[in-house]
Amino acid sequence: MRVLVLGAGALGGYYGGRLAEAGGDVTFLVRPGRAAALARDGLVIESPFGHAKLAAKTVLAADLQPGWDVILLTCKAFDLEDAIATIRPGVDGRTAILPVLNGLSHIATLQNAFGKDRVLGGLCKIQATLADGVVRQLNDWRWLTFGEVDGTMSPRVQALEAAYSKAIGVEAKAVPNVAQRLWEKLVHLGTSAVGTVLMRARVGEIVRAGGSPMLIEVLERNAAIAAHHGHPMPDAFMAEYRALFSDATSAYATSMLRDIEAGNRIEGEHILGFLHQAALRAGVEPAIHEMAALHARAYEERRAANRPK
Repeated sequence: MRVLVLGAGALGGYYGGRLAEAGGDVTFLVRPGRAAALARDGLVIESPFGHAKLAAKTVLAADLQPGWDVILLTCKAFDLEDAIATIRPGVDGRTAILPVLNGLSHIATLQNAFGKDRVLGGLCKIQATLADGVVRQLNDWRWLTFGEVDGTMSPRVQALEAAYSKAIGVEAKAVPNVAQRLWEKLVHLGTSAVGTVLMRARVGEIVRAGGSPMLIEVLERNAAIAAHHGHPMPDAFMAEYRALFSDATSAYATSMLRDIEAGNRIEGEHILGFLHQAALRAGVEPAIHEMAALHARAYEERRAANRPK
């Protein structure tokens, strides 16, 4: 199985690097500067599951040719259009595109660009960063979940699971219900994003300020949105996240909040804007989703004017 990874940053470098370490045929599609650094220093991973320094195969966009079984997309949602243009020369009839972006709207965007049979659903749970050219895994989160959007257990998702079976520090699983998994992630991530972006605080700080009822109300509304779209949340899932959003000791902060604090671009439309429109379709009271999406847009306006703080 030939795997192309777009980028060699925190996610691409980790999941691609661990597969290469396990003997997988992995190539990283990178810019010239990153290609030169990888040629000079190798792909360096620091992790609780063991460090690694790997010789990484790379290709530049100008040299990309077809012939890939899987293309792994780990970009931010706001870079998706550029990513589509970059990988297009490498996509042929054998290629499965595996995105692990937050949210849901990217699935339809990729299907429109390449066809429904070319696109898998995927999500990952990991905390990692790229610093000084080193991919650093920050805790023991290491999950990669994927599957066919239509729920079939195809040979290609089973083959990808098998390819990862010997990888250190990765729990990769092909599932028959990836659409449900994506909605579950959106329900809890969307709740966290609404709360932490509007309040500019971590979950525990919001709870200590008296905001647990607000967070749980958003959780319930997001669950109602998902149910309207055919994906009701399991009782155990709701119990888990009611507890999380009641935990005064939680240090949980969304990547969107961290990006706002750092003055970076955010995935506001992809998550908050999507949930606002989904709430309208579902007949769910949309005011708090509208406010969160507006907050994200206003932040981007301030950022464009070089006044993000």
